[in-house]
Amino acid sequence: MTASVSVGEKKEFVRWFLKKYQMKRRECVWILNYLISHETLLNNVHFVEEAHYCPRAMVMSVTTSSGIPFRFYKGSIMTADAEKSFHDLRLHPEEEMYIQLNFQTVPPSPEYLAVLEENPYMPKYLHISEKDKLIVEDVLSESLHFFQVEQLQKQIDQAIDQNNKEKFLELSALWKELVAKEI
Repeated sequence: MTASVSVGEKKEFVRWFLKKYQMKRRECVWILNYLISHETLLNNVHFVEEAHYCPRAMVMSVTTSSGIPFRFYKGSIMTADAEKSFHDLRLHPEEEMYIQLNFQTVPPSPEYLAVLEENPYMPKYLHISEKDKLIVEDVLSESLHFFQVEQLQKQIDQAIDQNNKEKFLELSALWKELVAKEI
């Protein structure tokens, strides 16, 4: 996640997002287009996850998302009225605005990762510790390794079935390298 995202990067992302996705509410498209045309405003916009923890935030969803179509949060007030949020944007351009976009992000697109920022209002108990991150990385690495070994074994079997000695020798050498990394 990026710490400081330029206005240019945000504009580029919003344009890409609007071309690629259909919003559940047309007002979301209006708001995002409005942001593109107002650099001062866009400078104070931050794309985050779990925006409902922020003091001033919007949550918008694409049609393929199971998320709520639209929510605006300001202090203790929450509304689905997009016009109120639009007026708040216009009246208070200097205030920080946190936006959560609900769309298919697995795997996360490079465009999204370029603008995604750490949510400073996220409760500490929801943050993933460095130790947990390392454990997840180890599990993923191990899973990937075993998957690669398994795939190579299948390809070796195919080479044997096809009587392809050259392919068999090539794949066997790769398999030996992979298995040697286990030790």
